[in-house]
Amino acid sequence: MSGPLDGLKVVEFAGLGPAPLAGQLLSDMGAEVVVIDRASASQDPHDVNRRGKRSIALNLKSPTGLAVARELIARADILIEGFRPGVMERLGLGPADLPDTLIYGRMTGWGQEGPLAQTAGHDLTYLARTGVLSLLATADAPPRPPLNLIADYGGGSMFLVFGVLSAVIARGRTGKGQVVDAAMVDGVPAMMGLLHGFMASGFWTDQPGTNWLDGGAPFYRCYRCADGRDIAVAALEPQFYALLIKGLGLDPATLPDQNDRAQWDQTAATFAEIFASRPRDAWADVFSGTDACVAPVLSMSEAREDAHLVSRETYVAPGNVWQAAPAPRFSRSVPRDTAPPTAPGADADALLSEIGYDAARIETLRRDGDLR
Repeated sequence: MSGPLDGLKVVEFAGLGPAPLAGQLLSDMGAEVVVIDRASASQDPHDVNRRGKRSIALNLKSPTGLAVARELIARADILIEGFRPGVMERLGLGPADLPDTLIYGRMTGWGQEGPLAQTAGHDLTYLARTGVLSLLATADAPPRPPLNLIADYGGGSMFLVFGVLSAVIARGRTGKGQVVDAAMVDGVPAMMGLLHGFMASGFWTDQPGTNWLDGGAPFYRCYRCADGRDIAVAALEPQFYALLIKGLGLDPATLPDQNDRAQWDQTAATFAEIFASRPRDAWADVFSGTDACVAPVLSMSEAREDAHLVSRETYVAPGNVWQAAPAPRFSRSVPRDTAPPTAPGADADALLSEIGYDAARIETLRRDGDLR
């Protein structure tokens, strides 16, 4: 049984950040992903984003290397690139240079157009401009970087994958490809529908640390336990909040109303004192099997051993590199098995043979420095 994207052909231009993850996700689902690496690329045996892909390392500064790239692209359904606007055009590999049936996925932070389009940036700067980073501040401290999960991967990779697969469906109706302009500064705000609604209704304010989901609510935050480890509390609904109060050994009659914001600091202080009286795992045992929405904050190494995640085989270790198994799961299709990442250029001979190159011609490419 094959993956749901079996038969889909993708060419990915090697880069950093969200584009490689998008290629990995497509590969996990069965797409054939060919990475065009730089001829000077070095091998990283821990680069999980390269799993399931094939690689050819080309000198794109030479006409011959570019010609090979065009031949590979000609047999592809999707192209993915994450360069600054104009880079691919200067190489002669822009959308206008390639077949109009191609779906051309462009991944940037600022987008293909706009005053900042040619400016460098990272996850944190994109978050800052969209207004989302301000929501991660606390009342007495500036925002803490949320790794690179929100802009790079949430607003970037996921929207690139969504965009190119939407374009595949559209091509099935029209026979035409199109350019997908996936910009993190567009994707991040698109994930904010719930909070935009909260703000419009007056339920959410711009003041950090005073709202339901930003650490202001005593029932939606983390607490330090007696052993210095942490517990996460997410008892939003009244019935879950009641179970939290019960587990903490408190009498509801002695507490303010759950949503009395004027008393949140007092309630949080009460909760903090109680959580600090026992170790993290003792509290995990108290709430185990309940709907209080309380969970131990596990380290990455602890998470790999969590009973629930072990039962689902959420984490796997091909090549002794721990990583997430392909997601989501399907009732009929089977995502690709995980394997160690492909080295740059490892599949050059096979890929070139598939497009008609014989051994002598491949050797000439290597001798001339067009192929590694």
